[in-house]
Amino acid sequence: MTDLTTFAHGLPKAELHLHLEGTLEPELKFALAARNGVELAQKTVEEVRATYDFTDLTSFLAVYYPAMDVLRTAEDFHDLAWAYLQRAAAEGVVHTEMFFDPQAHTSRGVPFDDVVTGYHRAVVRAGRELGVSAELVLCFLRDMSAEHAMSTLMEALPYKRWIIGVGLDSDERGNPPSKFDAVFARARAEGFLLTAHCDIDQEGSIANIGHVVREIGVDRVDHGTNVVEDDALVELVAERGLGLTCCPVSNSFVTEQMKADEIVGLLSRGVRVTVNSDDPAYFGAYVGGNYVALAEQADLGAEDLVQLAVNSFEAAWLTPARRAAYIAQVHEYAAAAR
Repeated sequence: MTDLTTFAHGLPKAELHLHLEGTLEPELKFALAARNGVELAQKTVEEVRATYDFTDLTSFLAVYYPAMDVLRTAEDFHDLAWAYLQRAAAEGVVHTEMFFDPQAHTSRGVPFDDVVTGYHRAVVRAGRELGVSAELVLCFLRDMSAEHAMSTLMEALPYKRWIIGVGLDSDERGNPPSKFDAVFARARAEGFLLTAHCDIDQEGSIANIGHVVREIGVDRVDHGTNVVEDDALVELVAERGLGLTCCPVSNSFVTEQMKADEIVGLLSRGVRVTVNSDDPAYFGAYVGGNYVALAEQADLGAEDLVQLAVNSFEAAWLTPARRAAYIAQVHEYAAAAR
């Protein structure tokens, strides 16, 4: 049997919870700053990494958003996504559905068109050069107004063929998903699939999960492990086959531990929990590393990782034929590794 670390990295998988802006490695940050004439407070990679000292979601976001200032042109957005896609391919990702935050860029004067065309060019290139299928998921920033979210949705409509769905992220405090009910309803009417962040251990986490599942009717829930607090809601999530896009390593940065017990408990109850990297440049582990970290923490074996990989495709927004083909790849890989 292949050792578990090698097995986990090579295992064919989908990544469903990945913020493109969260893949901005210090080396690329310096390169883009030089290209665009942006002066950085930090002068070395080590100084940049030293700023990655987070104790909760708020302290993370205080570092995360200012770093985006180096992203100015369509070429920058292409280069950011392309760097991630190459890294993901090396860690077994064959399909990815990637979040992007247009409001974080348009609010500082970057045209929406530059953001989405840059990212889309990397998506096309990944399919052609890496054999990786990629989709874009537009996220609304929940600490901005619902009106701004709606105007961003309207701005996205000419690019519908490039954007598979919409989501909701950023600071959850005081910004419940109900604030965006009308935005989600319009997005659904326009044909977008829906997901929403329900971050771990936030005020009102379980109420927020209940709202996005029962009222908004999302197709997936991002993070969402606090669902364990409500058995009836766990059963409903399992019954609907909703994926939970869990991020073990990032969990360990914003709370006391990676929620391994909750993730494994939900897995044993038939919930489609998946493993993802969230913001890997900041949390120090891409998706393969997250599989390994969870396996080590929870004493998982290869068969457990296979089930997580299968779940990633079951929860992905794929046609039935493509989903079946990817799942067959998982089982073929596992059989060859035995």
